[in-house]
Amino acid sequence: MNSLSTLDILIFIIYFALVAGYGYWVYNKKKKASISASHDYFLAEGSLTWWAIGASLIASNISAEQFIGMSGNGYFVGIAVAAYEWIAALALIIIAVWFIPIYLKNKIYTMPQFLKTRYNESVSLIMAIFWLFLYVFVNLTSILYLGAIAISGLIGPEYLHTVMIALAVFALIITLGGMKVIGYTDVIQVAVLIIGGFATIYFALTIVSEKFGLGSDALAGFKTLMAQAPDHFHMILEKPTATSSQEDINKYLILPGIAMYFAGQWIVNLNYWGCNQYITQRALGADLQTARKGILFAGFLKLLMPIIVMLPGIAAYVLHKNGHLPQLSGMDGAYSAILGFLPSGLKGLAIAALTAAIVASLAGKLNSIATIFTLDIYLKYFRKKPLEVKNEDSKEEVLAAANISYSDLEEKNTVWIGRVAAFAAIVISILFTWEDLLGIGGEGGFTFIQKYTGFISPGVFAMFLLGMFWKRTTGTAAVAGLITGFAMAIFFNSFAVSVLGHENIMYTAFLNKDGVYEIPFLINMGWAFFITLAVMIVISLAGPKVNPKAFVLDKEMFKLKPSIIAMIVATVLILAALYIKFW
Repeated sequence: MNSLSTLDILIFIIYFALVAGYGYWVYNKKKKASISASHDYFLAEGSLTWWAIGASLIASNISAEQFIGMSGNGYFVGIAVAAYEWIAALALIIIAVWFIPIYLKNKIYTMPQFLKTRYNESVSLIMAIFWLFLYVFVNLTSILYLGAIAISGLIGPEYLHTVMIALAVFALIITLGGMKVIGYTDVIQVAVLIIGGFATIYFALTIVSEKFGLGSDALAGFKTLMAQAPDHFHMILEKPTATSSQEDINKYLILPGIAMYFAGQWIVNLNYWGCNQYITQRALGADLQTARKGILFAGFLKLLMPIIVMLPGIAAYVLHKNGHLPQLSGMDGAYSAILGFLPSGLKGLAIAALTAAIVASLAGKLNSIATIFTLDIYLKYFRKKPLEVKNEDSKEEVLAAANISYSDLEEKNTVWIGRVAAFAAIVISILFTWEDLLGIGGEGGFTFIQKYTGFISPGVFAMFLLGMFWKRTTGTAAVAGLITGFAMAIFFNSFAVSVLGHENIMYTAFLNKDGVYEIPFLINMGWAFFITLAVMIVISLAGPKVNPKAFVLDKEMFKLKPSIIAMIVATVLILAALYIKFW
């Protein structure tokens, strides 16, 4: 810990004590409530306020892949990567207005349950297993790896595995308290995240200003970034030409200009925010107005996130380019390099903010894993009665003597199954992250998550979209859509160029850094989605005009109160101003 002062360590300990103490207080308080144990553990049973829902959504979403991965993309590409955050704000408006009313009216608590209710058991089981694999082997592993790399980069690389285990244990402790504890501790986590994040970027900009002889002026630092790296301040990247550099091509492969706004960018965001247990779980226990306000509040906070997680990367790029960060070796090290400049005390706050983001995200993922495994797999296929005795009367006597009911015992057993599932998930993720067996470091953290999530996003989003809004969609079409989406994602990523050539009406492939033709993965995702949608529509047309399992929709579900309309308009106006400024 030679790079951390006593003040840094003290600030971090205060943060840890605050989160742990508040979480324990919430846990003790909720034990006295009359809410069922399992519903409280998995859903918080409607006890989260709108601001807690919004804060929890952001705390769970912003993690190491943003602080490290998006900051790295900011270093490499620039402000264009903010599209993931700013389009998310629009996606959250769509979710709040049209998706959440359908979930709440039909009492949907998990995403596999949605698929079972709307389609059939087979689709539900396939996706439950698929989501569990995705959460463990893509999300948990990448968050742990990037988080450990970032923090150990500040306190010493020899602490990499120690940090990894500490993050996992901290997240697991919060997860044991259930969704209510996660939701309310996330309010502290997001406050620390925002305060620490803004403090970090303020000092990063003053450092830039000082290094260029302009004094300690954050605004001058920002103007210096724009002057020194004008190519890093364009939202829309130009399509490469025959004279483009390899670096420009590599940037376009990650963020393919205007084309991504007609394809993958929307699929990424709508699938992530609207069809993802890890995210929607926070709102599914609330009433409609509370859920809507919470989701829109999260959308407003998303507008701020690029300032916190992307600008440090651009600052690192400018400093490195001008010889002030010679030790920086790769884009995923950009955020840690900036933290190294921070003064005593602030460095501790910045590490606390980074830890808050990582732990909140890990805890949210673990609770979602526990929820899907317990409610959609264990209770359906493996459940056994917790107490087996031949005589039913004697069973009741045994339970009465212990002063518990049979239902209480079932509830406690269900919660413990969820906790065991969370523990198993974090152990597996540590094993795969220990020596980076999945190659997360080679891909670049943020790109790794987006790319591999994109293999299932098109099929899943098509299933949800048609399942919600087209009454004719059938279970057979859903299964076909799932298979088609996955197959098309693999085809466009690995085989399209050799079969269809490197340029046609659908796409243009470019030579990547390895000298291999590659189609931007966001374009791949778009075509996989549209083809999946077409397949599902054709198959559904062979079925009844109204599927018996179709949801009943009415106009009242989608009516908005004036306060909701005001929040939507404010978000859209801010977003429009940002795009006009940085187009």
